[in-house]
Amino acid sequence: MRNRHETSRLDALHQLKLLDTPASESFDRITRMASQIFGLPVAAVSLTDHDRQWFKSRVGVDHCSIPRAGAPCAEVAESTQALVIEDFLEDPDYAESPLGRAGTRFYAGAPLVTNEGYGLGALCVLGTEPRKASSAELAALADLAAMVMAQIELQHAFGRIDPISGMPTRNQFREDLMDLARDHAGKQYFAVVVDLAREDQISRITRAMGAARVDQMVHEAAQALRAALGPGRNAYQVGTAQFGFISPSDVEWSDYIELLRTSFASMRASSSVRFVTNVNIGVRSFVAGSVSVDDVIRGATSAAQDAREAEGAIALYSPARDIAHRRQYGLLQDFGTALEAGNQLRLVYQPRIDLSTGACIGAEALLRWRHPVLGDVSPAEFIPIIEQTSLARPTTQWVLETAMDQLAAWQRGGLAMTLSANISAANLGEADLSERITTGLARRELPFSCLEIELTESAIMDQPDQALAMLRRFRDAGVCLAIDDFGTGHSSLAYLQRLPAQIVKIDQTFIRDLSRATGSDFALVETMIGLAHRLGYRVVAEGVETAKAAVILEELGCEEAQGFWFARPMEADQFVMWLSDRREASLAFPYAA
Repeated sequence: MRNRHETSRLDALHQLKLLDTPASESFDRITRMASQIFGLPVAAVSLTDHDRQWFKSRVGVDHCSIPRAGAPCAEVAESTQALVIEDFLEDPDYAESPLGRAGTRFYAGAPLVTNEGYGLGALCVLGTEPRKASSAELAALADLAAMVMAQIELQHAFGRIDPISGMPTRNQFREDLMDLARDHAGKQYFAVVVDLAREDQISRITRAMGAARVDQMVHEAAQALRAALGPGRNAYQVGTAQFGFISPSDVEWSDYIELLRTSFASMRASSSVRFVTNVNIGVRSFVAGSVSVDDVIRGATSAAQDAREAEGAIALYSPARDIAHRRQYGLLQDFGTALEAGNQLRLVYQPRIDLSTGACIGAEALLRWRHPVLGDVSPAEFIPIIEQTSLARPTTQWVLETAMDQLAAWQRGGLAMTLSANISAANLGEADLSERITTGLARRELPFSCLEIELTESAIMDQPDQALAMLRRFRDAGVCLAIDDFGTGHSSLAYLQRLPAQIVKIDQTFIRDLSRATGSDFALVETMIGLAHRLGYRVVAEGVETAKAAVILEELGCEEAQGFWFARPMEADQFVMWLSDRREASLAFPYAA
């Protein structure tokens, strides 16, 4: 029983992470006060490790530790009772102790005891002359020892214990992973992160029931997780509604995943929020000491995000996905710099062709980014990233301002051109967008009809009310509107009929293989063009790559097209040269042969 208690006592001491830490003024101040109250030269905050007394704070002592054997502070820690030795030479237990032989004659120590009753050590004072301790002095020493414990608990709890779940926090998770790397290097483990709910689900619960309901969910899940892990296993709160823990060493992967699956299935079944949340579990395999602790936690957290799309809501960390996520984050950071740099972003222009005459009647402005290190970054990679952030507004503004500047330059050179530019779903929340566009056109003395705004069908349906209001403002101002990527969204015919747009652009996925299309594929494009016409739209086909596809589209009644068959996107000066060469050649039907 004594050995078991000592093991638990040492565990409580080591969990506090105090041993071998630097000196702290918050402890030294208390130690100095104890020395002054007793009028003695030596005082210390002494912690009883398995083989030593280590001094977190000391006055009048040169060394930072002494052997535990024969140290009175060890007795105080074991008994959790105060101890006074009035004269070492008259005490048979301590007369020949290291302190007694070193000349110590007086000792008084008050225990440092945790809330669970474990003695950590003592706040002690020592003298070289025998003496008694008054009741007032001992009461003061006990009060100071209580202050030491309050400081220990404060330092331990600050940033380390979550007040809702009662679990150690991410900071403690990091430190325990460091200890694992030091003490069990080379062993195989799994780091697990449990995501109780998505951000939107937490927001929905908070709005409907209040933050206290989220706290209740976290507390309930923490209790269930502690029960599932059992005694001796730690779980940590690593996010608002995220828990983490480490598997036992060297468990077999498939067996452990099945254990996680069955354990969390039963936890989900008893959860009070099981119908409004989705629990996702991310797992990262690692060898202790071979991977940084931050990468272990980040990898498991990333896998928990991936689990939202995985079968069974459990996902194993994927290095390939991790590289992709880190690249996306890096691009997002670098794009903000690119907006300010002035020499990384540019617009290129792809001609739009009237299929009945072969004439170029406009162009689409397309954003390009030449990264100083990575080179050209595909817009298919960076645009979806920035559209989800606060960069969406300045990016759209940069594109619009640059496009209008180019229109004005062409107009001064005698070239009247219609230019289309894209906006994203994120821009629909900008109440002043239409005003910014019309003001920009007016300032450059451009007709409003020379600029066409493109908005994808998916973006429109993502925020239909905002989209409809904004599109009406554009229409009222005389700015032309186009529905981009038509056919890829999930809009209803009733809603499409209400949109005040003039043009629909059929997505290239329907057009690229049109020259080889048969049966239903051909009928689908024919139906889309017919439907658009019946709704009152002019039709533009994107992704035309062959002469045959251009001929088919004209026969189906499609008015315009753009694609590599006519021209790839070009720099502004190249576009002007291409247009001049085309007009000089008088190519009425560039795809006829």
